[in-house]
Amino acid sequence: MRAPQSPAPRSPAPRTSAPRPPAGRLVARAGSASAAPSRDRYDAVIVGGGHNGLVAAAYLARAGQSVLVLERLGATGGAAVSTRPFAGVDARLSRYSYLVSLLPGKIVRDLGLDFAVRKRTVSSYTPAVRGGRPTGLLVAGGGATRESFAALTGGEREYAAWQRFYAMTRRVAERVFPTLTEPLPRRDALRERIGDPGAWRALFEEPLGVAVEEEFTDDLVRGVVLTDALIGTFADAHDPSLLQNRCFLYHVIGGGTGDWDVPVGGMGALTDALAGAARAAGAEIRVRHEATRIETDGTTAEVTVRTPDGEHAVAARRVLVNASPAALAALLGDAPPPAAEGAQLKVNMLLTRLPRLRDRTVDPRQAFAGTFHIAEGYGQLAQAYREAAAGRLPAAPPSEIYCHSLTDPSILGPELAARGYQTLTLFGLHAPARLFAADNDAARTALLKATLAELDAHLEEPIADCLALDERGEPCIEAKTPLDLERELGLPGGHIFHRDLAFPYAEEGVGRWGVETARPTVLLCGAGAVRGGGVSGVPGHNAAMAVLEG
Repeated sequence: MRAPQSPAPRSPAPRTSAPRPPAGRLVARAGSASAAPSRDRYDAVIVGGGHNGLVAAAYLARAGQSVLVLERLGATGGAAVSTRPFAGVDARLSRYSYLVSLLPGKIVRDLGLDFAVRKRTVSSYTPAVRGGRPTGLLVAGGGATRESFAALTGGEREYAAWQRFYAMTRRVAERVFPTLTEPLPRRDALRERIGDPGAWRALFEEPLGVAVEEEFTDDLVRGVVLTDALIGTFADAHDPSLLQNRCFLYHVIGGGTGDWDVPVGGMGALTDALAGAARAAGAEIRVRHEATRIETDGTTAEVTVRTPDGEHAVAARRVLVNASPAALAALLGDAPPPAAEGAQLKVNMLLTRLPRLRDRTVDPRQAFAGTFHIAEGYGQLAQAYREAAAGRLPAAPPSEIYCHSLTDPSILGPELAARGYQTLTLFGLHAPARLFAADNDAARTALLKATLAELDAHLEEPIADCLALDERGEPCIEAKTPLDLERELGLPGGHIFHRDLAFPYAEEGVGRWGVETARPTVLLCGAGAVRGGGVSGVPGHNAAMAVLEG
């Protein structure tokens, strides 16, 4: 069991080093005039062109500051991008992150983003076998949900408990979500703002498993509730660190309602809009410009930048790092923070049709429009956790699936859409990076096979029979382990939140906005900030506010 990590990065004292060249002095030959930064000194240099860095850049540039964004890859967006992963196939998928819940409308309005979302169907379907026959739990709103609970559990109790529990989380969401773009509240202040001692106990003080077991009796219902606590998070329902509680909280407070939104055109539409807003406000964005070092005397800072044409340095009043705490420590030459570990399998698929279900009472379009839970009963989740904690791939890997194209068909080319093609995104739980360390390729193959077998157990036809083929005749399916995400995106240990999430309140050593570091001129504006994680823009907003206040 992992110990909880500190809620904010705390860097050791600045190192001593040899004198550096004056700001802007060429260390190697300069890049071309069209690619190089236009000056050698900025009000703010932002390291990393992911969505949070772009949010910060847009806010600061709109406030009249000179801003430079440095992105090591060939395009901005980080994990929030849309790509065509299958050769010769006109399907533009949100390859890594794929839903928006935590992006405040305030940021969209403040920055005038040309960006639209569609409400994803607030539903889920969890297949099961009861009494030897295929059945399942359908949560779809209205009378259908009540009838499904009654048919599965044999009475009204579980449905009434579901209604009570999610009315509670919605009240918490209404009170907590607006604080994400305000200075960090103290713990007591947030508890008072929530104003519900029972909710505070359930979500902030006791392991979430206590509340789940108090409220619900059916194993399948308990599992469906718990899954939101395990997205990218390796924890048991009763983990005393409350890591699962923190993950659950961020998954139910989005927008103050808990709703999840689908970006029209995929995640890349959001980051393209943010990059456009930053440029329109005057920010400079330079791709294939990798920051390799940050030095600061406490008053100003200097960033060493590597480009295809050489290396040089730029000076800044503030440096905002849209990267992980581990990357920040490396840039500053500090001791690394506790190691982060991701815990998920991410699978993208393109289908020629949605598969038929063994439970014929549910239409596949309804089942896959929300969250399709696989092997996520309460006992199954606990068993998978125990197996993974012991260093073994889970025999029945838990996962959840979503069909993006049912909500936003624009991600498919016209011909594919007309022929009824669909995308599926599968997110596997309890797949910590340690399981892939010995042989990433072999473990990926084995886990994908076992995961799809769990899905096939509830289908009338194997999912493989529904897969589209790319131009080479290969099935349109790709899987990413935590180690793949570390290699491709620089996520430490493949951790999608950069590190374990923190509760959204101030603790000792945490600054006013949750983005401050031990260096007054350096801020953390990535997912590893307090109130980071997910596609939210909140750390970018808060880092910009900290700069503008200072």
